[in-house]
Formats: sequence, C-alpha cells, structure tokens
Amino acid sequence: MQDFERPPSLGTMVTDHVRNMIVRGELALGESISERGISALLNVSKTPVREALTRLKHEGLVIIKPQSGAQVFTLSAREVRNISTFRSTLESAAVELAIEFDHSGLTEELRRIESQMQVAHGSGHISEYLDLDSEFHLAFFTHCGNPYLKSAYEQYAGKIAALRTHLATKPDHTRKSLKEHGEIVDTIMARDIPALRTLLDHHIGRTQRSYEIGVEDISKQ
Repeated sequence: MQDFERPPSLGTMVTDHVRNMIVRGELALGESISERGISALLNVSKTPVREALTRLKHEGLVIIKPQSGAQVFTLSAREVRNISTFRSTLESAAVELAIEFDHSGLTEELRRIESQMQVAHGSGHISEYLDLDSEFHLAFFTHCGNPYLKSAYEQYAGKIAALRTHLATKPDHTRKSLKEHGEIVDTIMARDIPALRTLLDHHIGRTQRSYEIGVEDISKQ
C-alpha cells in the first residue's frame, strides 16, 4: 500500500511565510504585525494568521500583548549575550561530536555551503548568503548524531537567523563572517579542536560585541 505525503495545513504555510518574513528582515525587529495586512498579503482569513502568530510566539519570534496586538521580537544587549552563550555551548558540543561521528559527511557539506557563500557574497546576494550561513551552522547538528542537541538548537534557529539578518546591516560584518567560515572549515578538516573552539568563540562572540551592554532594545540601534 503506497503512502501519500499529507500536504501542509494552511496554518503551517502561513506560519512558514511569516517566519521567513521575520528571518529575512521584511518584518523588522520590534515592528508591529498587522493581522489584517498579513491576511490581505496572503489572501487568507485572519484565523490561520492568528494560528501562525501563536506558533511563532512559542518560537520566540513574536510577542503578543493583550490589547496591543503582535510585534516582532526584539532583544536587549544582555539577551543577545545569552543567545550567544547558548549558541557557543551547543555549537561547540555539536561540531565536536560531528567530527567524531561523521567527519567526511560534515566536511563535504560545509565545503559545499562555504563555496556557495563565496558566490552569494561576491554577487551581492546578501539574503541568499544569510540563508547559507544558517545552513552552515545547522550542519553541525545534522551530522552530530544527537537528535536532542539538534532539537534544542532548532527551537531557536529562527531567532538566531533573524538576529543574523539584523547584524548584516553593520559595516563589514558579512565580509568578516565569510572569512571566519572558511577558517572554521579548515580547522574542522584538520580536526584541530582547540583552534576550532577559539574560532567559534570569536565568530559567535562578535554578535554580542556588536552591542554595548546597556542597550535595552537593539532594534533601535
């Protein structure tokens, strides 16, 4: 008996679309979200839009306030530091496991992605570059052999990607990012764990160094 893949629900499709709008900066950090506007844009009723916003609230991408409506999340500099610590801890653990569990598969995928990042950056396709950046870091978890680590990271992957988009507007950020990704691949290929830890700490730490500790809302920076 043949299995048929069930098509995604309307709520799921709307959720994916709004998530992508936030991740790609089409809805900016801290921006109010109009249910009516999203409904008109996607030609759907408000019901799947409300369902989507509720789902995205659980992913930390949307804030819903009674009587005020929904808005895209924003962060204080202290919260950015917490996310950076979360990333550094999980990514270091995942990539070290991946080196042991599937070194050839990991390096092959990272080389492919890094090559595509070079092309996207050179062509000025920053949105494509940022998508590849997210794919690069997710590869650590795809090859680590531990679904619990992968699940924990994926819970906040959208938030991390949206923050990455916000940072891309800062001078020289993507050029430095591209160089660091190449260095990360080289150390993974060499299995140089101490150098890899240092590189990841520096790479992820640059996110938190972008904001002074007293900043209460990075969307206003």
